[in-house]
Amino acid sequence: MTINRFFILTFFLIIFAVSPVLAQDILTAAKFFDSIATKYSTIEDYEARINISTSEVSMVGILFYKSPNLLRINFSEPEDQVISVNNDLLTLHIPDQNVIMEQKLQRHSDATLAVMASKEGLELLRRGYSVAFLKGPEPVVLEEGSEELVRKLNLVWRKTDEGYRQIEMSITEDGMIRRMKGLTVNYETFQFDFTEIRINQSIPLSRFDYEAPPSAYVMNNFLFEPEE
Repeated sequence: MTINRFFILTFFLIIFAVSPVLAQDILTAAKFFDSIATKYSTIEDYEARINISTSEVSMVGILFYKSPNLLRINFSEPEDQVISVNNDLLTLHIPDQNVIMEQKLQRHSDATLAVMASKEGLELLRRGYSVAFLKGPEPVVLEEGSEELVRKLNLVWRKTDEGYRQIEMSITEDGMIRRMKGLTVNYETFQFDFTEIRINQSIPLSRFDYEAPPSAYVMNNFLFEPEE
């Protein structure tokens, strides 16, 4: 499960590192990608319902984000599970195991959330992946049987040390990321769906305060050892 959580967490880097309005004359996938990046870089705060699914796991929750480095996800499935990022500390509360997993974040690590909504994060994707339209620049349905229209980008790794071989991004007509689907090195698929999106609603800082239960067992630096 720790590996699965790592791949889940890295997606939040991707979402808020690739980041106003879509250009009216979109000639290439690269320019379209840049327009999304520009839109996300202007987001001060963000709220959405999130669904994370793999072949084995389905997670549902409400995601809150505030620029530059505050994030919280309150899960209803699994019940009461929480992911919190407060500046340089990542906290993952797993209530059914009574465990708190904490990670000191490194500002420029591509395995952390510390570079959300940053130009550095966007450059990581540009350097690490080639960008193309999945089938073409015209809107298509999100999935078979859906009436929701999106444009789909296909990001393919340039080198094998990236976390995902391939990332499929579905973008709504107003330039928001609706779905991200990633294929890991081990050919496992992670899908992230974002609905009921609201931006720049002046989310209060108190929304990101999190106090871990005092009885929980704490695991420090579960992803990597921070640099001195």
